Amino acid sequence: MTLQQLRYILAIVSCGSISEAAKQLFISQPSLSSAVKEIEQEIGVDIFVRSSKGIVLSNEGAEFLSYARQVVEQAELLEQRYMNKKPSKKLCAISTQHYAFAVQAFVRLLKDLNEEEYECTLRETRTHEIIEDVRNMRSEIGILYLNDFNRKVIEKMLKESELEFHPLFTAEPHVFVSSTHPLAAKEMLEIEDLDEFPCLSFEQGEYNSFYFSEEILSTRSYKKKIMVSDRATLFNLLVGLNGYTISSGVINADLNGGHIQSVRLRTEANMQIGYITHRKARLSLLAAEYVRNLKDVITDYGYPILSQEDELG
Repeated sequence: MTLQQLRYILAIVSCGSISEAAKQLFISQPSLSSAVKEIEQEIGVDIFVRSSKGIVLSNEGAEFLSYARQVVEQAELLEQRYMNKKPSKKLCAISTQHYAFAVQAFVRLLKDLNEEEYECTLRETRTHEIIEDVRNMRSEIGILYLNDFNRKVIEKMLKESELEFHPLFTAEPHVFVSSTHPLAAKEMLEIEDLDEFPCLSFEQGEYNSFYFSEEILSTRSYKKKIMVSDRATLFNLLVGLNGYTISSGVINADLNGGHIQSVRLRTEANMQIGYITHRKARLSLLAAEYVRNLKDVITDYGYPILSQEDELG
């Protein structure tokens, strides 16, 4: 087993496919496939599960990846210290539901990163894809929420995928509206106050189950409903159509402008927002730093950070 082989494995996971990794590594796809088979035979473990849809990490592969990342990171530190070798690109990938605080933490991470080169990814994506990204180690961290309605379903998926949920904070649901919305001046909204306005939700693709919704009260019947796929479009529709969406209430004026505001929604439901990781993988140094930034941003908004014992249920 060589360092180069370990770097090959990391590249394949980062790229999501052998063909794309081969392009980035400037080697042929057959050569890369052969290198993977060699290391799998040597350790007696199938690192990847191959199917007609491509390759994904096996459970044993996820554990192997965690060790491989640590070895490569430590080897690079030695090379930098004693061989004056230029640091390699810092890599980090995060998948998240559509939260401004997750973006803000990412901004802080990169501003504080004292590196000449880095390659980081922030995916605002669908709930099911967040779980799949972390299961397959395409992302080290996934950010989503649990509550009394979706908890059993999501936790079952996490358990089956060898993933762990780490609670961050409990958010009381708010309604996001434009600053010119007829209801923007209210201190508290009843859900019935919103009946005549378009409800905006993030679409969940083929996994469009109520349990995967990013918005609470997803089973409620709405007169007007619009599904969108990104946060910028949602905010534009909030302004243009006097629409609304239900979210955590944590919003950043610097990132989203001052034309969107949040109003507390009267409901007994809440959202326990946290991040998921793979049980068999250790976070990279950069991913661990992102978690620290995430917690700092949340506390800056006045929310106490929860412990593992604070989970609902």
